[in-house]
Amino acid sequence: MLLDAQRSVLIVIDLQEKLVPAIDKGDDVVANAGKLLEGAGRLGVPVIVSEQYPKGLGLTVDDIASKLPNESKTIAKLTFSAARSEDFRRDLSALRGRGRDQMVICGTETHVCVLQTVADLLAEDLPVYLVTDASGSRAEPNRRAGVERMAGLGAQCVTSEMVLFEWLEAAGSDDFKELSKLIK
Repeated sequence: MLLDAQRSVLIVIDLQEKLVPAIDKGDDVVANAGKLLEGAGRLGVPVIVSEQYPKGLGLTVDDIASKLPNESKTIAKLTFSAARSEDFRRDLSALRGRGRDQMVICGTETHVCVLQTVADLLAEDLPVYLVTDASGSRAEPNRRAGVERMAGLGAQCVTSEMVLFEWLEAAGSDDFKELSKLIK
């Protein structure tokens, strides 16, 4: 099934000040997550951001925080899975009530918080799309193992460009002209 901007929710996991610098290819992860956020903002896709223990790991990095659409929800959590946070469950439930049933997920660390969130969302029979080029871990073998495990659990592995073009559906619109600039 292709992604539909009217059915999607973008979930950004733990792209935080003290964690991102330790992530292998962290600049690429942040850049690709930023593209997703710009697309989400332009196309009206709701965004939920999680922060793992922000007192210790800091807040969401500026390159991400500055691109968050105004309606975005940011939740602090201690559970590794965002889906086990009461605030996350409440916000996601409200979005699901409005027909938002496609979960597009990215962030860090792929093999810990992203993996556990994806596993919990899949357990609720939600379609999950893992954005592999916007997800990272401190070490590439951990990222790769996390991606493989999530794919085995049933997540669709996609890239940021795949997400943007599926959300757009066609060329020629003002949205396409604006968002295609992100892909050059």
